[in-house]
Amino acid sequence: MRVKVVDASALGALLFGEPKAEEVARALGDAPLAAPALLWFEAASICLKKVNAHENKTEDLLSAFNMMDQLPIQGVEVEHQEVVRLAMELDLTTYDASYLWLALRLNGELVTLDEKMHNAMSSMRSF
Repeated sequence: MRVKVVDASALGALLFGEPKAEEVARALGDAPLAAPALLWFEAASICLKKVNAHENKTEDLLSAFNMMDQLPIQGVEVEHQEVVRLAMELDLTTYDASYLWLALRLNGELVTLDEKMHNAMSSMRSF
């Protein structure tokens, strides 16, 4: 089964019950999951932003964030020089390019809600 590389936009929707959570869950299915190591930092940042915006829901948001530990996501180190080159080529941040690089390296599918990343992945697959 083809690996799915999940990015922070998709994981955030899933963890925090955002409107596209079901779409993300369907896209992930029961495939093996992978992500660059930075996913955990980005997810923590999303959680903090949500806590700051909704202080009355702090405990619920922290509980939702803790569900991340139950997801079988394999953290993978990326080749940072290659990520920088890919970011330059596609006008992406190095964070976004890390997910794209990993999906390309693993011949996997990128699961993202970020349209720019989705378009970049599609353009890379057409070569």
